[in-house]
Amino acid sequence: MRFSLASVFPALAAAAVMAAPLAAHAEDISERRAITVTASGEVAAVPDQARISSGVTTEGASAADALSANSATMKKVIAGLKEAGIAAEDIQTSSFRVEPRYTRPRDGEATRIDGYRVVNQVQVLARDLDRLGEVLDKLVSLGATDMGGLSFEVSEAETIRDEARKQAVANALRRAKLFAAAAGAEVGEVLLISEGGVEGPRPVAMARMMKAEAVPIERGTETLSASVTITWALK
Repeated sequence: MRFSLASVFPALAAAAVMAAPLAAHAEDISERRAITVTASGEVAAVPDQARISSGVTTEGASAADALSANSATMKKVIAGLKEAGIAAEDIQTSSFRVEPRYTRPRDGEATRIDGYRVVNQVQVLARDLDRLGEVLDKLVSLGATDMGGLSFEVSEAETIRDEARKQAVANALRRAKLFAAAAGAEVGEVLLISEGGVEGPRPVAMARMMKAEAVPIERGTETLSASVTITWALK
């Protein structure tokens, strides 16, 4: 197959004509004056729900004995939680284990199994914090042997965090204007907006005592944070 110079040169010329505007556009963007600022905002919110990690650990000579005792106590605990106002859908089994219990061997003796241990743990979502003390008291009085933790949450955290986002944008614009003025320029149109990592909620020192019937609980406040990175054109 033969190629003639007459057919090659027009194609190269056409490619060069098409590439020229693209190169000019890229050069225009890269040379355009701009400013990029990252800023954050935060708001404080009072938690309105809590998550409780609790459960029952029992031991017995056999796995069946340990399991039977554990199940009986766990049924009482779950029934008590429901009586305290916890909905069934807010009680979820998080861990269930059956483990052998070993002896402590003396010198020269072999380790052997001398019983079994059964662990049943649940995650509980308490939506009424005014009754949280009652819920904790129920857990202990009905036989819960494990209290793995208590954490507070803001149910409408995503909506409340929008105010933190607005603050982040306002802080970024304020700083952009400050930098631009110092450089003898003005802030123009927005070229790019991206949200950074969302933080929170995190507890702060200020706390408020809840009036619980049994266990005194401090719900405190949570700080919801947001960050944003914005690029503006400079005039």
